[in-house]
Amino acid sequence: MTAHTLSALGAGFSDEALGSQAVFRGVLQALSQPGQPVRMDHDAEVPEGGHSASAAALLALLDSDCTLWLSPRLAAGNAGMWLRFHTGCQLVDAPEQAHFVWVAAGDAMPPLHTLAQGGDACPEQSATCVLDVDAMDAVDTNAVAPGAWRLSGPGIRDAQHLQVRGMPAGFERQWADNHAAFPRGVDVLLATATHLAGLPRTTGIPSAAVEACACT
Repeated sequence: MTAHTLSALGAGFSDEALGSQAVFRGVLQALSQPGQPVRMDHDAEVPEGGHSASAAALLALLDSDCTLWLSPRLAAGNAGMWLRFHTGCQLVDAPEQAHFVWVAAGDAMPPLHTLAQGGDACPEQSATCVLDVDAMDAVDTNAVAPGAWRLSGPGIRDAQHLQVRGMPAGFERQWADNHAAFPRGVDVLLATATHLAGLPRTTGIPSAAVEACACT
């Protein structure tokens, strides 16, 4: 990596410790309250090609022991170089080798069952998939739009409704299989430019919602 290349990379958090801690807390909040979008405020100079919230989350989560796979749009830019420089992570060519998978909006998502699943004795060794989407909104229970997800599971008191635009085709059916594999399975972070929403493997999307989404 040349000095010129380094100078072209954006900076990370201006205060590495405080910035990373703040974003990490936001990620934990998103995963502990599934389907509730959490704003990711940060000052990192994130690379182009992916959403800012995704880049900030990975900047806080990755370290030198982590492997990362990038979808084609991200791999073609400097996202990998930026994250490798600031975190020391290792880039891999195959998604099944990765601890973290980052998929740009519009790129194909690797099938969830092909990603690292962990095991019954070591579920923490599964992959986390960061998925950029076009938009997402928590929906009021009294005004649920057609096709909105009605999420259930740990961290959700009754039900959490989430409307997402820009999801990969067939995601809901893949998620049903992923959810059924618990304690194995993949955790997903949905991201817009400014917000993250967590879908831990413990979260369910009832079959009625799956059918509604599949038909739209």
